[in-house]
Amino acid sequence: MSDPNDPEMTFENRLGAVARDVAVLLGDLLTETPLPGEIARPSVLVGAMRHGALNGGKRLRPFLTVEAARLLGASGPGVLRAACAVELVHCYSLVHDDLPAMDDDDLRRGQPTVHRAYDEATAILAGDSLLTLAFDVMADEATHPDASVRAALVLGLARASGLGGMAGGQMFDLAAEASPNPHTVAEIDRLQAMKTGALLRFAVEAGAIVAGASPEQTAQLVAYGKALGAAFQVADDILDAESDEETLGKKAGKDAGRNKATLVKALGLEGAKKRRDELAFEAEAALAGFGEAARVLVEAARFTAARRS
Repeated sequence: MSDPNDPEMTFENRLGAVARDVAVLLGDLLTETPLPGEIARPSVLVGAMRHGALNGGKRLRPFLTVEAARLLGASGPGVLRAACAVELVHCYSLVHDDLPAMDDDDLRRGQPTVHRAYDEATAILAGDSLLTLAFDVMADEATHPDASVRAALVLGLARASGLGGMAGGQMFDLAAEASPNPHTVAEIDRLQAMKTGALLRFAVEAGAIVAGASPEQTAQLVAYGKALGAAFQVADDILDAESDEETLGKKAGKDAGRNKATLVKALGLEGAKKRRDELAFEAEAALAGFGEAARVLVEAARFTAARRS
């Protein structure tokens, strides 16, 4: 595992190091060897799960967990496991979002989506299995010796990914596509806070939980995660409007064609860029109490606003 406390590491090096550590651990978790209590792991299903989880990506969510914990003096295998649990939920969501019944995408990170590489039924099961594996990882004693900490992590992950979080946000997103009425900024903010923002916010909060943060520290980090999550989605909408398929590694320009509820549509491109930058600044400001120690998380907010893919 890379040393997350190395003061010489730049933001880009830290991000890359965490991504490599996450890929290694995910590879170790996604094998055909059954765990105690399991009977067997179908090789095709394992292959589909690996296709959905090990196809690259910046691994921003687990990075936020690792860095939030590091800010509070915590690191090691348990922190990385919590980070990987968050990433497994994210990977599941991508597998299901790409399905024909959802966003109907053929490419993800420049590779065929799971339902294209395998089939729709296998993709559904792969997503289901990635989701349940996330809670398996988070609930395991290897993640944290304190059962109350593990319970808080499991509860937080469930709230961020379920009915009142990511899944609920996806439902609002589907309803918005079919709506004949203009999408208001308030409706878009709510939708995006759930569909994208909830898991990004919890990724930061998970680092606080596993590190034993004080209520004040947790509140500051949650405020940062909330603003960062909102900035990330606005940046994503801008990229869809401005970028191309080769750069994104997936279909570009689909938001406008599907009547997606985006701030680009509600505020215009320049208005959305202004909102993105304001949110990134808000995220930075939430970390002021941590001083220079929060430099890497501050840079993550700037990276989120400036990203090109």
